[in-house]
Amino acid sequence: MKGHPVVRASWYVINIIVIASLAAVLYGIGWEFSTRSFLKGFSDAIIPASDNPEQKVEAILIWIADGPKRLTETNSTPVSLRNPEDTLNFQQLLQVCGTATNAFVNLAQASGLRSRRLLLLDHGRTSKHVVAEVLIGDRWIIVDPSYHTVFRRPDGRLVTQSELRDPDTFRAVTEAIPNYPQTYTYESTVHVRLSRIPVVGKYLRGFLNLIWPSWEESINWTLLLERESFAMLTASIVLFCFALAVRFLFGWYCSSRLGIVRARLRDQIARVSQVLVGSPQ
Repeated sequence: MKGHPVVRASWYVINIIVIASLAAVLYGIGWEFSTRSFLKGFSDAIIPASDNPEQKVEAILIWIADGPKRLTETNSTPVSLRNPEDTLNFQQLLQVCGTATNAFVNLAQASGLRSRRLLLLDHGRTSKHVVAEVLIGDRWIIVDPSYHTVFRRPDGRLVTQSELRDPDTFRAVTEAIPNYPQTYTYESTVHVRLSRIPVVGKYLRGFLNLIWPSWEESINWTLLLERESFAMLTASIVLFCFALAVRFLFGWYCSSRLGIVRARLRDQIARVSQVLVGSPQ
């Protein structure tokens, strides 16, 4: 490649991106492992291992409502809305529906429950409230962490979002919750609010629904969008795979189309080994 400075420079840039993305993957693995270890220890401390799924949900809600004194956010202690250590330890964040739900979902996942966020939208497609769904049996039941409650019918049956779309069911479930806003209805719900993406957001949902109708249900978007460490790990893996693909295609193009043969890494290592060890006689 000595006679092709542009190709050589491009190759160096691609290799730097590969190495940087690999370093990001390793960092992301360590960060996510640390986060999961923190959450596992936290959940073990407040949720008895022998509890059934409903009891685990109740244990988390009791801790959010009546747990030990938390830290108070000040100007000198900035917090992250997507960092589990902050959402679990700062009082202000546990009083807001979005971050309280994030805290609940993280603890539920750490205790072995499948859980995700559910956004309630108004007529303008703006989020008016955030609750959680937990898979119990084969039903995704509704939990409201900011009001520390599991939604139940008067007969004690747990309810799903589809059941809460019925006004009579919604009224029967929520009338026993003190000061619960009757505007938090379920006629329009999403797991991912794509409208926040500038320009293309309002068209992206229709496109995804067309090519992959179950895209919202197939992936737990809550962890990807609301946990910094998991988002970092996922993004770095995607970048690393993309960089490897670009490296492979660029090498193929140089050798097949431009006739530029590069020295392979294993060949360079073999030559260095021969120099250091010496060729056999």
